Amino acid sequence: MPHFDLIIIGSGSGNSILDERFDDWNVAIVEKGVGSTGNYGGTCLNVGCIPTKMFVHTADTASSPGVGAKLGVDLELRDVRWREIRDRIFGRIDAISDGGRRYRAEGGSNVTLFQGEARFTGVKELTVATADGPETITADRFVVAAGGRPTVPDLPGIEQVDFHTSDSVMRLDELPRRMIILGSGFVGAEFAHVFSALGVEVTVVARSGALLRAEDEDVAQRFTELAQARWDVRLNRKQTSVEQDGDVVRLHLDGPDGPEVVEAEQLLVAIGRTPNSDLIDAAAGGLKVREDGKVQVDAEQRTSVDGVWALGDISSDHELKHVANHEMRVVQHNLLHPDELIDSDHTYVPHAVFSSPQIAAVGLTEQEARERGVDYVTKIQAYGDIAYGWAMEDSTGFLKLLADPSDGTILGAHIIGPQAPTLLQPLIQAMQFGLDARTMARGQYWIHPAMPELIENALLGLELQPE
Repeated sequence: MPHFDLIIIGSGSGNSILDERFDDWNVAIVEKGVGSTGNYGGTCLNVGCIPTKMFVHTADTASSPGVGAKLGVDLELRDVRWREIRDRIFGRIDAISDGGRRYRAEGGSNVTLFQGEARFTGVKELTVATADGPETITADRFVVAAGGRPTVPDLPGIEQVDFHTSDSVMRLDELPRRMIILGSGFVGAEFAHVFSALGVEVTVVARSGALLRAEDEDVAQRFTELAQARWDVRLNRKQTSVEQDGDVVRLHLDGPDGPEVVEAEQLLVAIGRTPNSDLIDAAAGGLKVREDGKVQVDAEQRTSVDGVWALGDISSDHELKHVANHEMRVVQHNLLHPDELIDSDHTYVPHAVFSSPQIAAVGLTEQEARERGVDYVTKIQAYGDIAYGWAMEDSTGFLKLLADPSDGTILGAHIIGPQAPTLLQPLIQAMQFGLDARTMARGQYWIHPAMPELIENALLGLELQPE
């Protein structure tokens, strides 16, 4: 039974732990493969952040004719070469994934790569179903970074339907004429933009009364209104069953006006993600698992078993690559310095939705501030009220700020509109380092007439108490 100093389960952010400081450690990496191709490198690289944003940028370009007319520029989308788009993106992604696998399999004498699905068969004991049969390995320390997978609903008929998830939909051979997207969160919103911009008729099915309902209420309302103008949006729907009829999928719904049916050539299931704690049988390894399936960790990323750490989607409340990378750096430090442990800092975790329009946010939403009884003031600053907003003729984008009225502490920031994730970054920095609204607004130059004037004007518009 091979024994290691360290076993890392998962080749996403966990793979990045190893640097030259671990050269004298005997390390094993275990990876079963991600997505429909079983690639190496984790969710973000293969089926998440990176390829999706490459598709999003392509979709943004394809959407240009719709923007040009109001600027006096007549543009035309002549063709969408789907296979060329797909192969350009995955030609790059797959090469990186393959290179990462080869590097770990062949590159270092102190690292052993085990390829196959792994399950805990005891405390600090793992059995891997390799191509050559099961192999049991043990270690003094473990890092559990096995990620998650798309959730499949318990829906009558789903097992008989050729549906897709985010793991497979980007590798379609042909663009369908119509697509049903079941789910109205980040994944659904981004793929609705991608496929509709490339000419697919998209129907989005939501169980609630708004798309992106976890966003600030004003942002969710604005996004839903704009989405309804682009897509067939079905709100407050409960899916009752689904069936395959030749090349057509029929989704049966129960809505405000009774039963209804939507049909399309492709169905994308995008209702959320499930942590892979069950696949690795975390409980058999002595790891405490929360009711939501996440592996329980403390502030230092330690699990309930001494010497076993966890990070990323399998344990974190924030299923975001930048959070997984932060937690990776914490685990990396704590492995190397067991007597000088540091905590993960999840105080201000930003996120973005790369749909159309883009959305980015950090901190409290207004509904959260109300629920918590937080004293706050708000300011909504429209893109159309700044000079660069005039240049873009943007009439729908805005920034919403929440701040403490007594001292100007920024409590939350929410942007919907072009380049929202980039615009948000100065506000993340201000919140992280305690820069209040007054100081931020007047303590520096703001380039005129650049987009950050949106932030400046919002800060100045907050009705704060006199100093």
